[in-house]
This record gives sequence, C-alpha cells and structure tokens, in this order.
Amino acid sequence: MTADSNLRIDGKRLWDSLMDMAKIGATPKGGVNRLTLTDLDRQSRDLFGDWCRKAGCSISIDHMGSMFARRAGADDSLPPVLIGSHLDTQPTGGKFDGALGVMAALEVVRSLNDLDIKTRHPIEICMWTNEEGSRFAPAMIASGVFAGVIPLDEALATRDPEGKVFGEELDRIGYSGPEKVGGRPIHALFELHIEQGPILEEEGIEIGIVTAANGQKWYEITLTGVESHAGPTPMNRRKDALLGASRTVELVNKIGHDHDPSACATCGMVEVYPNSRNVIPGRVFVTVDFRHPDGEKLISMDKALRKGLEEIAARTGVTAEIKMVADFPPQPFEASCVTAVRNAASKLGYTTRDITSGAGHDAVYVARVAPAAMIFTPCIGGISHNEAEDMTPEWAAAGTDVLLHAVLEKAEVVSGKA
Repeated sequence: MTADSNLRIDGKRLWDSLMDMAKIGATPKGGVNRLTLTDLDRQSRDLFGDWCRKAGCSISIDHMGSMFARRAGADDSLPPVLIGSHLDTQPTGGKFDGALGVMAALEVVRSLNDLDIKTRHPIEICMWTNEEGSRFAPAMIASGVFAGVIPLDEALATRDPEGKVFGEELDRIGYSGPEKVGGRPIHALFELHIEQGPILEEEGIEIGIVTAANGQKWYEITLTGVESHAGPTPMNRRKDALLGASRTVELVNKIGHDHDPSACATCGMVEVYPNSRNVIPGRVFVTVDFRHPDGEKLISMDKALRKGLEEIAARTGVTAEIKMVADFPPQPFEASCVTAVRNAASKLGYTTRDITSGAGHDAVYVARVAPAAMIFTPCIGGISHNEAEDMTPEWAAAGTDVLLHAVLEKAEVVSGKA
C-alpha cells in the first residue's frame, strides 16, 4: 500500500507549534537563546514531551538526554524509522535551526494519527542533545556518542566555559535517562532542516535533496607571547600574541580561498589576555573551522594551517599550540534513503536540486551506523545562527510533506487513508 500524492500535513498546526516552541528562550530581536542543559532547554523538552504523549507516543531517554518518542508499528519488533533533529540553539539563534526538524517530525506523527494510517515499522521522533555545541563542545555530541565516535564518559565529563560538567547539568535539569546510548537497529533516519545557506532561495528551489555532508576539522589555537607595557616596550622587542593571532586569521582566510571551490575556513572565536588597552597581549586563544566535501582537500588545508602557524610563530616571536578538537570526514547519505526523499518530492510536484550540507548535523553521525538522509528547505537570505533567521510557512509545510512521504515509503503503510 502506498501513500496518495494528495496526502499532506497540517501546515498551520506545524507553524503554530514552531511559534509556540520559539517562545521558550525568545530574544528581543525575534530569535531564540536556548542553550543546552539550561532551564530553558528543560522547558523545551517538557513541552516537546507533553506534545508527544498527547500524540500517543511513548518516550524513552538515553544517558545523553536524547529523547525518542515512539509511535508503535503494526510489527513493533521491527527496527524503527527515526525522524527529528534538535531543540538547542546558538546564543543568538533563530526559530527554525533544529526546531523545524523536531516539530516537523511531530507533525508527521500527528498527521498519521489524524488519517488513521498504520505503518509496519514503528516511527520514532528523535530529539538529540547538544547539536549546536555552543555551550558544550564539540557539536553533535549526543549523536556522536550514539554513533560510537565519542566515548560516553568523555562526553558526560565535558565542561562549559564556566566549568560546569555536562553530566551534572543533565542530572540537574532531570533529563539523564536510563537508556543505553546507541547500539540498536534503525531501519532509516530522516532529518529535515533549513539549508542555512542561500542556494535554494536564490535558485527558486523548494526542496534540497541532501546527498552528502562536508567534512570538518575544528581547531583550538593558543598563541603565547609576553605581555608588557604598551608605552615603554620598543616595537622590535615585542612578542605580541595578538599580532600572531591576526596573521593566523589572515592565514585561515587564505587557506579557504586557496582550496575553492567548496572550501570554508573560519576563525569564530578570539580571546585576548589580559585584554587591557595599555598592555601588549601575552596570550590569545583562536578557534578555526575548516570544511570541505573532499577529504583530500581537508588534509591539504590542515597541512597548510600547521605549516603557516610555524612560520607565523617564527616571524613574531610567539609560540603557537594547536589542538584539533573535532574531525568529521565527508559523509555520503545512504542511497535508498536519498531515493525515498527524491521520490517524495517528485510525487508531490516540488522543485528540487541535489545539495551538499555545508554544516554538521546529527544525521551525519547517525549515517555512520544506519541508513540516513536529509531534506533541506530554503531560508530567507540564507541566514542562520542569527536572530534574523526566517522562512515561510509554505516552505516549512513543503519540507514536512516530503518528510511524511519519505517516511511512509520506508515505514511501509499497512492500513489507513493513504
């Protein structure tokens, strides 16, 4: 039994849920600040769990606090189809990054309930902990443990900039669950997400069919010189850590341009010590983020960074310590799941294009251990990780319609109005 092409979700209900969730951590500029394992995170989890229970789902929570809301299948012994994303945000985040995928997954279940459609495989809405990595680094830490890439003990011992421990904060908000992290069969996973870039909107495309995700390398660099008085210290005697950091930022930008097309190279954080206007900086902390869909290009970028840092240190008289804190290889998505997305979009008559994800997502980790794929919707101006992040209700509904039909292809309709 297959799903009828006229089958659609309730777009208004989806949009209302997105707006209700966005009230938790709402910022004056219209965005959301809902950092991982804060009281606001707890409130979003409570609301999500309440909605899922009202939709007839049973909820389980694993040791990393990730939540799984299960809609039983006709054969509930079969592995589930997972759908979802995350609810944590950046400090100046938007309403849709992550939340769209979770609310869309909930809307799929609500729509199946409305239509009394039964699937052979169970369906689980997944809400992953700490996708953003803005409070606890690295990003996608819970799905990383789920995929067996990050050790559980290491993840639970992670500290935020104030020294608070991940596991202790998880206990504090009441979401340290009893379930084992990962190690269970999954029939398929789909994650709906805003593109976070400008391509779909600029090309007038409604649905991005995500075929793969960029590889990423994240670094923390500490440049150490000698802090001294800004007045009496001659220019030729200085060991200025900020000068070394400035040249590092230029180096990173050059590496990005040298590895075009498709390369991204960013310095996102700079911390200067002692950060006084009349003291030559003695220590500077800088983060570097490299991304590329070609693994060999990423290796080349890494070599260029290390060689360039040695030269900068020699020229400025500072020392440079580099630490890689995350290393994600390029990840293709599973062919049959990508085909299910393509079939769904074609059936519904939406315009599409294949696209590579420039950002990391929980689906990228899960794709290492289970069949997975992603669906992108446009976002206005390609803006994300910003309070101005926005989309239209029509785009949200279109992406969720595609999600619904892809899920039904994999979960297999056995009865109902499909």
